[in-house]
Amino acid sequence: WLGLPVPGAGFLVTLALITAVGFLGSTFLTRTLVSAVEGLMGRLPFVRLLYGSTKDLLSAFVGERRRFDRPVRLSLTADGSVQVVGFITQTSLEGIGVADRIAVYCPHSYNFSGQLYVAAPSQVQPLDMASADAMAFVVSGGVTGLVPAAESTGEFATVRS
Repeated sequence: WLGLPVPGAGFLVTLALITAVGFLGSTFLTRTLVSAVEGLMGRLPFVRLLYGSTKDLLSAFVGERRRFDRPVRLSLTADGSVQVVGFITQTSLEGIGVADRIAVYCPHSYNFSGQLYVAAPSQVQPLDMASADAMAFVVSGGVTGLVPAAESTGEFATVRS
């Protein structure tokens, strides 16, 4: 396409061009565009609420401020017969007047929503599994996330406390 007499020169020029466009796009253009969109979203009253909440939720999954990194089991009944899998998001709730409680977020299966529980720390037990595995287990409705404990017996490993 470029008509260069050196074999492979067009490929190298194309590669260099793609790299340059990617670099420019990820630095100058993207930052400017993202800043403009965030500024617009910050000025629209209802959109600001939805955009801010969605941005905070997504940053809880990835980025520097990840919050879903401590999977737990939360007992919903006094005898512990009903439990849900969730993630500790706050260990101190003094700001809302309940210093003796923690915040546990329990995502819904097959949905991008969840339920926030304020619970006593005694109702919460850490799970011995990676947070990504716990999230996959919950979001899939319990279909994924368990690994066979013994191939011969067909039993499955349960979450250990």
